[in-house]
Amino acid sequence: MGGKAKPTKHTAKEVAAKIAAATQNKAGGKAGQADRLGGIAGHAKYECHICKSLAPGLKTMQIHHESKHPSMPWDPEKCTNKHELTGGVTTQGVGVRGSKR
Repeated sequence: MGGKAKPTKHTAKEVAAKIAAATQNKAGGKAGQADRLGGIAGHAKYECHICKSLAPGLKTMQIHHESKHPSMPWDPEKCTNKHELTGGVTTQGVGVRGSKR
């Protein structure tokens, strides 16, 4: 906040808007939408070998397995690592301003 007749250079709202525009993944058309959905692999990393359900981590996959498939033994080696199959890259940052220069 400025004093008498001294305008402030940037308001907090303006600075916050600039930071949000520079870091949020939005816009970018079809490529931006696909990017926000997680690319080819999606944001979930592991896939259940029985029902093809997705989970973000092995612990979550173990919880899923114990609740949905209690009669079968839990073997983490059988779960498919979706990120490994696609090269480890899930998003490109197409909709983030300044990410592709």
